[in-house]
Order: sequence, then structure tokens, then C-alpha cells
Amino acid sequence: MNTQGSQKAFEEAKNLIPGGVNSPVRAFSSVGGTPLFIKEGKGARLIDVDGNEYVDFVQSWGPLIFGHRDEAIESAVIDAVKHGLSFGAPTTAESELAEHIISLFEPIEKVRFVSSGTEAVMSAIRLARGFTGKDDIVKFEGCYHGHSDSLLVQAGSGLATFGNPSSPGVPADFTKHTLLAKYNDIDSVKKCFEDSDDIACIIIEPIAGNMGLVPADKDFLAALRKLCDKHNALLIFDEVMSGFRANLHGAQTLTGTKPDIITLGKVIGGGMPVGAFGASSEIMAKLSPDGPVYQAGTLSGNPVAMAAGNAAITKLKSFARVMSVLEHRSHRLMAGMQEMATKHNIPLKTTVRGSMFGFFFSEIDVKNFDDAMKNDQDRFSKFHSKMLDEGYYFACSSFETGFISTAITDDMIEDTIKAFDKVFGEL
Repeated sequence: MNTQGSQKAFEEAKNLIPGGVNSPVRAFSSVGGTPLFIKEGKGARLIDVDGNEYVDFVQSWGPLIFGHRDEAIESAVIDAVKHGLSFGAPTTAESELAEHIISLFEPIEKVRFVSSGTEAVMSAIRLARGFTGKDDIVKFEGCYHGHSDSLLVQAGSGLATFGNPSSPGVPADFTKHTLLAKYNDIDSVKKCFEDSDDIACIIIEPIAGNMGLVPADKDFLAALRKLCDKHNALLIFDEVMSGFRANLHGAQTLTGTKPDIITLGKVIGGGMPVGAFGASSEIMAKLSPDGPVYQAGTLSGNPVAMAAGNAAITKLKSFARVMSVLEHRSHRLMAGMQEMATKHNIPLKTTVRGSMFGFFFSEIDVKNFDDAMKNDQDRFSKFHSKMLDEGYYFACSSFETGFISTAITDDMIEDTIKAFDKVFGEL
């Protein structure tokens, strides 16, 4: 496969942009080789600057439920652009998208739009602190909630619960209010509450997508709810990745646990930059201008993003079978992958939630970040490279989740499984 164009583009980009990329995972550093520079997306496929085509199982990291350049979304964006890119003033499109979200997510009575998932989480945590009057937060190893300072933490030494900064530029004074717990381990969370009586909230990906696809156990989430109620803390579900992907009505429908605040992103913009957080009217009343908790953004509720989101969610609600079809294809893809791995004696564990799928080259079930780290990353790197050669684009990290779009057909799934057979035989 010729990738000279991507190689040249990467070298040029490195002279202009740190690492040649505007988000670190794009650099292919964990899988080796040169990142592919994309010229075009069309339906299920990506086309790089060298003209190579790939069936895309990343789908812009989730938002493209209907694939690249969906006609309805594209038309809505073009129409919105014709009326202006940004006004810095309210539009009815914001209320329309808010109404869609409120109608689908039972815990949300009011919603505030922002411009990214990172901003949504940052704002949700500020709101939780303002509502409870407390400072500390609990997060989980392996869950990623964006790159805001208080969330870039790593485990402290020994038995210390409080996190240390995991990036230069993050003062320890910021992360001292972040307590780390182990995913799917309720005792580690209880220890956080023993160490602090000032916990404002627990934030969790109920379906983790940033250490691979690792869903939280139902009993674990139920126990988190009880802890929050007992200690007057709020429970935040970060569904920036899983929202509208795992289930049309959010993780609560799958798990039975009701969060206090939900953060959303990606899908609600139909591919445009967007984020949101929502909660009950009582909690949201603390938010400016109704309340004292300040949050603002010039491009929040951007009319182009709102138009794309309204088109995407309207289409999703109009075709009730979409979620079940996508889930069926996800299960078929992972079942076929498991079958081929077994055929070639390759240890593999797979998971599906809605149109999200994940896999680990591992002999153990993955329940937390420690388990995920035991995944054979060298084998994944080779797998990734060989699948690119076969024309299949998977996430360039063994700790990311894959996505199915409506543009990926049953025949494409079967062809991918055949490619698994070939690649696993070579591995």
C-alpha cells in the first residue's frame, strides 16, 4: 500500500504542529507507522491523500451514526451556513435540540450546550461543587473525561487515595481535590469517602470507552448511587462517548441506575464540535444566569452544530430500528472476530454495547484499567497495521472503542471477518 502522500504530509505537519497532530492519539505512536492523512469520508469509507480506501470503524470517534456525509445532516449544515456561522446570540435551534435530549434522557430536565466534551465535563463538575458546597471529586483509573486540570491525575504512591498530576503544567494544588478509585471496585470508592468528607461528586463513564470498551457492572453503579445518596454527593454519568451510541435513552436504561448529571458530546452534533450537560431543574437552577455557578462560551449552541445535531437526532428518533440493527452488526463483527481468533489460537475478549464494540488480546475478562493493561499491545499494533493493509481502519490504540455506522453493511461485516481470518493467520 502506497502511503507516500501521508508520509510527506506528516513530515510537513511536524514542522508546524506539535507532533504533527492536533490530538495525541492521532499520531499512531502506540501502533507505529505514519498516521494516515484523510482527504475524504464517504458513507462507510475513508479515503486518504494517496487514494487508499478503508472501511471506517472509528467514525470520527463515535458521532457519525449515519456514516460520513449523511445527506440529511449535510443538507442541514449547508442550510445553516447560508444563514450565518455564528451569532453570539440565542437561536431556536438550541431549544429544538434541547427538547430532543430532554425527551430521551429521563434524568435531564434542562440542558446547557457547550463546544466540547471536555468543556461539558469541566462545567458539570463545577456545577456539582456549586450545588453541594463541597470541593473533592471521585474519578476512576482508566476513565477519561477530557484534559481539564483536575481530571489529569494518576494514582498516588502507596495507599494514597488522592491523585497526583499526570501532566506537566497541572499544579498539584488542583489535583489534590481529585480522589482516584478502581473501576468496578466499590471498596476503593468507599475508601475515598473514608478519606474525605468533602466529596461533591463521583464522575464515571458508565460504559467506559477510553480503556477499551469496559462497561461498569450494574451492582457497582447501584452501589455508587447509594454512596452518593448517603453522603449528599452527586453522581455524574459521562456519556460523551456512549450517549446515543450504547442506547437511545442513555446508560440508565441499560443499568437501572439514575445519575444526577449527564454529560454528552460527539453524537449530538452529528459530527460538528459540541458538548452538553444536563440535570434536574433543581440542580440546573444553580447555573448562571439563574444561579451563582458561572459558565459561558461564545460558541456554545453554535447554530451550525445545532443544525447538524437536530438533523442527526431527528433521524435517529424517526428510525426506531436503527439502534437494534447497529447492535446486531456489532455483535456479528465481534462474534466473527472471536471465531477467527479461536481458529488461530489467539487469546481474545470482546464486548458490545449498542453500536460500540471493543476487543482485547487477552486471556482474562477486562473489568478495570489494571486488567486492560494486561492486553497484548504488541499484538494489537501488528493487527492494526495488517488490517490497514487489508483496507480496514480501526482505532489506533488498544484502549479505544470501535463504532458501527448505518453505512457499514452486513456484507462489509462479513468481508471484515474474512480479513480477520487472514490477519490472525499471519499473526
